Amino acid sequence: MKIALIGAVALAGAIAAPPLAGPAQAAPLCTELGFAGLLARCNREKLPEITLSSGKPLAEGPLNLSSGVYYQIDIVADGTQELALVGPEFFRAIWMNEIVINDIEIRPMAIDSMEFDAAGKASLSFIAIKPGRYELRIPGSTGDTQRVEISIQ
Repeated sequence: MKIALIGAVALAGAIAAPPLAGPAQAAPLCTELGFAGLLARCNREKLPEITLSSGKPLAEGPLNLSSGVYYQIDIVADGTQELALVGPEFFRAIWMNEIVINDIEIRPMAIDSMEFDAAGKASLSFIAIKPGRYELRIPGSTGDTQRVEISIQ
C-alpha cells in the first residue's frame, strides 16, 4: 500500500511537471570541440592561483566560472603554516579530471578538502557543472580573506 502511494505521488508529479524546452547544453568557450569534447584545448581556461599562507588572502577576488568549461587552477602553499582548504559543496558541483601533486596524477571520484603540511603545489583540472554559489575556505577561519567565493553560471 505504501509503495503504491509513493508511486502515485511520483507519477502525479511527473504529469504536473512542465515539459523541457530541449536538452540542457553546456556553454563551452569554443564552438568546434572536436573529438575531445569538453576537454578540447580551445575550451580550457587557467584560473588565478589560490595561495595558502599565514596572514595572507587566499585569492585576489571571487571566481566566476561557466558550466561546461574546463578549468585548471593551482593551489600553492608557502609553508608558513599547516593549512587546509575545504569546499565539499564546490567539489560536488564539478567533474574533477585530475589533481597533480609532484608530477603524480590523481583521478579522484570526489574530495572534501586538502591539507598542506609543508610548502607545495597541487594543480586541479576540472569541468564546472552545477550552477550555484560556492566557496573554498580555510576550516575554522571566519575572515573574508580566508575564503574564495566561486560562482558557476
